[in-house]
Amino acid sequence: MSEKTNRQIVLASRPKGEPMADNFRLVEAPLAVAGPGEVLLQTLYLSLDPYMRGRMSAAKSYAPPIEIGGVMVGGAVSRVLQSQHADFKLGEIVQGRTGWQTHAISDGVGLQKVDPGLAPISTAVGVLGMPGMTAYTGLLNIGQPKAGETLVVAAATGPVGSLVGQIAKLKGCHVVGIAGGADKVRYLTEVLGFDAALDHRAPDFAAQLARATPRGIDIYFENVGGHVWEAVFPLLNNFARVPVCGLVAHYSEAHYDETGLPSGPDRLPTLMRAVLAKRLTLRGFIVSDFVSQADDFRRDVASWLRDGKIQYREDIVVGLENAPAAFIGLLKGRNFGKLLVKVSE
Repeated sequence: MSEKTNRQIVLASRPKGEPMADNFRLVEAPLAVAGPGEVLLQTLYLSLDPYMRGRMSAAKSYAPPIEIGGVMVGGAVSRVLQSQHADFKLGEIVQGRTGWQTHAISDGVGLQKVDPGLAPISTAVGVLGMPGMTAYTGLLNIGQPKAGETLVVAAATGPVGSLVGQIAKLKGCHVVGIAGGADKVRYLTEVLGFDAALDHRAPDFAAQLARATPRGIDIYFENVGGHVWEAVFPLLNNFARVPVCGLVAHYSEAHYDETGLPSGPDRLPTLMRAVLAKRLTLRGFIVSDFVSQADDFRRDVASWLRDGKIQYREDIVVGLENAPAAFIGLLKGRNFGKLLVKVSE
């Protein structure tokens, strides 16, 4: 690859259910030069996150879809290679939504400087970035944890779920984490300090969950949906709160990109009766709903990190060309921790 080339992963076609390798294409483009008021960025770490599946779909959502041939969206940590912007200097480390590419031109809007002395720079798109803020704001604003309550979180070893559970422990909750596989389950109790951890692949998972939550569930932080939700639903207490952050179990289903309903029984009446009788709160959210709390988030989580009160784990894949396979694996739960692509040194 020439030093004057920008490598990019673009959307080649829209997936029908599970994304496949041929939905992506690696292309090369001439390396642009920063103009007045712009910076040229070199990507160091690219963040891979489940929400990207939604952006591959043309279905109406909270954000516009990626156009066919467009660069895949995503947050990244980058180094400033050229600058004609008064606020950014050569060599500074920044974080922004620059996408799946080795280089990007930015006018500075949305770029945030990263302090390498605070924590490893990769955390700017992990525990100290969008996933961390998602956990912090969703739990505290919607989950509203109180000492003595029971919180259950799915995808609990991921960057959102792991922080949700740890913050809930700091707030005095009994925390039950759900993950896939024995190694992840052990990590939740032995490293993160959860009170209990369950493997959702176990044939008696629903019974295990009931035993682990003898006083019912006060907060369920929803990341996956599917059979995990079905096991949680009957255990919800009166006035339980359910922050709905993601539905990863459904992102690869054939009907995901369609406007029609999936086949099967109509479960809406059962859900609505429970919402009424148990006075449940189910609220979907996007991290940008709470942008005004960004300073509070960074202050609190950075302090907890510094004091050793929370832990984080990263799963790093090397090479931009490996991003599609890593992303497909993410939707299948193959990653263990925050999934990053190391694009350059």
